[in-house]
Amino acid sequence: MVSGPNGRRVTVRDIAARSGVSIATVSRVLNGREHVAPETRDLVRNAAEQLRAGAPGPARAAGGAVYLRCPYLLTDYFGLIVSAVAETLALHGRAVLLDAGTAAQQASVLPSLASRPGIAGAIVILPPEPGEQLAALSARGFPLVVVDPRTPVPRDIAAVSAAHFAGARSMTAHLAGLGHRRIGVIAGPHNWLAGQARLAGHASALADAGVLHPAELTRAGEPTTEFGRRAAGDLLTRPDPPTALVCFNDKTAVGALAAAAERGLRVPGDLSVTGFDDIDLAQATSPALSTVRQPLAEMGRMAVSLLLRLLENQRVEGLNIELQTRLVVRDSTAPPRE
Repeated sequence: MVSGPNGRRVTVRDIAARSGVSIATVSRVLNGREHVAPETRDLVRNAAEQLRAGAPGPARAAGGAVYLRCPYLLTDYFGLIVSAVAETLALHGRAVLLDAGTAAQQASVLPSLASRPGIAGAIVILPPEPGEQLAALSARGFPLVVVDPRTPVPRDIAAVSAAHFAGARSMTAHLAGLGHRRIGVIAGPHNWLAGQARLAGHASALADAGVLHPAELTRAGEPTTEFGRRAAGDLLTRPDPPTALVCFNDKTAVGALAAAAERGLRVPGDLSVTGFDDIDLAQATSPALSTVRQPLAEMGRMAVSLLLRLLENQRVEGLNIELQTRLVVRDSTAPPRE
């Protein structure tokens, strides 16, 4: 505890709210313990000094810029969301401060974001930061919207995502309707919400067809083309290979198509392959991919709508919004070979 103006005691909770870090981290700093990053230690100490001196918290810039954080390469999936956010904000006369690129993943941005001048609020896309940083930022009254959260976010934080469970379920139901029962899954990381929801949707559709999905037919990893190629190759060299492959996204599906071609398998004659997202790549493959369309641009527009309402202090209900996905059947799926 420290004393503020007029003898008021400043609590660790006050310091946590001002600095944007967890109460546990504040306690470690105040008690001089190790395992705290230098920049975080400075942030906590500065917040304590400001509270002791009675300095006001950072004023929210009502007409300020929106901080748009997307710590990934802006191609395909991410580029479509970022473009929709920027274009929609421009329609409302809002400037954008873009923080993008894989190098941005190493930057510790969120703890100090509420203290930066000229920033009205933020939209973060698939944030790699731990949920406690998002919670601490929100606890300071900072307007924040998460697009496609990687991990669960607190209920009081606005979030927009696609209906991953329903989308995956519709794709597997399509394959089951064609007669497939032994279906391999090239999944995303197990600790991603989208990965968990899509696996659950896949299992649900198989259960409706009277099939229990065997764990040995699942490979999980970073959703890249190379991972899709390796994972598909592994599944296709099994003694009893799958007749269809459900892929986490269109990129991993492209890798799966390459693995099939390397083994002389025809798609869809010998093997059905599906994607997810419906980016331009899905129609450029041969054969064109059956996939699940995510409303990527609409996700960006919805995020802006929620943020503007938060900036205007409007009540926002249904904070965690799922937008509908749609099954798109093209040429990469067919009944299994007899």
